[in-house]
Formats: sequence, C-alpha cells, structure tokens
Amino acid sequence: MSTAPARHQVLIVGGGTAGITVAARLRRAGVTDIALLEPSETHWYQPLWTLVGGGQAPLRASLRTEAELIPPGVRWLRERATGVDPVARTVSTAYGRVLSYGRLVLAPGLHLDWDGVPGLAAALGHGGVSSNYRPDLAPFTWDLIRRMRRGTALFTMPSGPVKCGGAPQKIAYLAADYWRKRGVLGNIRTILVLPEPAMFKVPVFSRALTETARRYGIEVRLSSEMTRLDGAAREAEITDHTTGATETVRYDLLHAVPPQRAPEWLADGPLADPASPQGYVKADRETLQHPDFPTVFALGDVAALPTSKTGAAVRKQAPVVVANLLAGLRGRPATARYDGYTSCPLVTARHKMLLAEFDYDLRPAPSFPFLDTTRERTDMWFLKRYGLPQLYFKGMLKGLA
Repeated sequence: MSTAPARHQVLIVGGGTAGITVAARLRRAGVTDIALLEPSETHWYQPLWTLVGGGQAPLRASLRTEAELIPPGVRWLRERATGVDPVARTVSTAYGRVLSYGRLVLAPGLHLDWDGVPGLAAALGHGGVSSNYRPDLAPFTWDLIRRMRRGTALFTMPSGPVKCGGAPQKIAYLAADYWRKRGVLGNIRTILVLPEPAMFKVPVFSRALTETARRYGIEVRLSSEMTRLDGAAREAEITDHTTGATETVRYDLLHAVPPQRAPEWLADGPLADPASPQGYVKADRETLQHPDFPTVFALGDVAALPTSKTGAAVRKQAPVVVANLLAGLRGRPATARYDGYTSCPLVTARHKMLLAEFDYDLRPAPSFPFLDTTRERTDMWFLKRYGLPQLYFKGMLKGLA
C-alpha cells in the first residue's frame, strides 16, 4: 500500500491512453502535484489487437509496462478507485483510503460486460468462441481463423457505445480476405451482425463497407444483435430489433464483442449522465468539464460524448482538458473546445485500409486532405500497423502529439 499524501492538486483516475496523455501534458505545463490512480502494472496499445486477431501483428507489440510510461514527476498510486464524492472532492480506493483533489480527471476506461449476453462469458476461449477485446484471446482468434476450412463464421457487435466501433467489422474482413487467399472462402458462410441501421454512421464510409462486405459474400444483419449464446450447442440467438424476430445460427467460429458500460462505481455515482443507459460520465461536449462539478473533467471511453470511443479522439480531447484545467487553476474561464474529432481506421483486407475521420456533425476531418482515405489504401494500412503505434508511445503518451 502506498504512503502517498492524501491530497493532490490534480488527481487522475486511470493510467490508460487518456490518463497518461493528460498527465504528460500537465507535467510539460509545469504542474508538479499530480497523482495517477491505476492498479494495473501492464499497459496495452489496444488498437493493435485487431491485427493480432487477424494474424498481422504479434501480441507483444501492443504491450508495455505501466512503470515505463508514467511521466517523470507523476506519483503513481497502484490502487483501484471505488467511489467519488464531487462535493467533498474525494476519491475512495479499494485499500480503504480517501484521496482529496483540487481537480479531478476521470479516465478509467470502460467495463467489458461479458455477462451482458447470456452464455457468452462461459463460452469464451473454447468451442470456437473468441474476442479481440481481450488480449489473451486475440491470438486465439487468429488460430480459429487460420484453421477454418468450411462451416459458418459469425461476427457480432452489441448495441450501445463500444470502444473502437469499427473493430467488430474489421476482423470479419481480415478473416474473409485470408480465407479468400487460401481458396476456402466459398466453403464458409460468413455472417456479420451489427446493431445499427447502416454499416457506418458516415455515409461515404457506409457505402464503402457495404461494398467490402458484398465483395467477400458476407451476410450482413443490420439493426440486429446476439442476445443469447449456447456454447455447448454452438448456437447463437440473433434478434432483429426492427421486427423483433429471432434467428438461431449454428456457428463453427464466433467472434463476439461484449456490451460495454462505465465502471460500476461511476455508473452508480453522482457524476454519471442520467441520459446514458451505460452510466458514462456527464461532460460538456466541448469543454469536457462536468456541468455540475466544474473541478471534474472526463475524457476517453468513460465520457458520455456523442463521438466514437477511440484513441484518436483522446488525442484531441487531452489538450482541451489540460488547457481548461489549467485555466481553472489560474481563475480563468474554460475556453478550449473539442469538436468531436475521432478516427476509425477500417481495415478491409490484409494490406488495405480506409481511414474514417470526422467530427460531431459527421463532417470529414481528414488529417491527410491530399489523400483520398475513403478508398482502400495500402499506405493507410502501414500507418496503422507501424506509424500509429510509434505516434502513440513516442508522441501521445509523452505529451508531444
């Protein structure tokens, strides 16, 4: 148990992408009293897990120790948060300690609710069921894909906001591309189950992904989701939310994405957004401040913002949080604004990718305006595999990008 002081000028909950990026930027701005609450000793670069599951990257490439990423001068508290009192300005921990703060940054990520689909938790990791949303299972996904020669492959996505909204689709395309190259795609029935009424919420990318699915012969079930799973029988129940009809699909391979929600201690607490069924933290969509408690900021996956939950969104949110937090410490109003920018790298084949970048209004917000990233590109795939991890570890997490 740490013997750190119980009060800090800035307390950051969460040592993932958002927490470390904000901590690094605050240190560069000269803030000296920063504590970061994070129980895990490992740090994962999660965007790589899709490529791990598709046989295009080793799992170890996505792993670092938390210790090597904590910015110098930031006090790391290896504890888990269990509650927050924004009136008293305190956070309680699993060790029974109570920490007080001047400013609070909430970035604990989200909770993968494997029990949210009856039968899913028990079926994971065997009987043909895997998920790239767990690092230990991403290599298993690749094992299942490369061993498959015939049968039915089912790829599902739950309703509600999820991290990296394109990931449930990307693994289906990588699998289909591999089977096509092996000459077995015609022997495999591939079904993609999506909860939304379109393939993607930005029309130009929805059209491109519709064509991708058609090219591979993938059966797409829109406005649908998996609502029950019988792992022993290898049967999944698919519910069409438009008609209410259910369909039982017998699968040989199932890649499942679990429902996702805020950590329970936040979802059940005073900072949750009443409009969020998943309990995500209320935050002004531009300033990222909590509307009722201006000393609290939220960013990353836990924030109830109408944008996709991605690392690219965090890269644009973190400077806004830092600027507005510093303004508050200096007695000035919050003037920095986040426009909802997010990015979804949509891998469609072994070396092909679309790069969807857009803002709150679903307007394109390209980082490379001279390139047409609405079409499949090989250079964008190499950016995802090699460029973005370097930007992440050497830029974002050091407060430089």
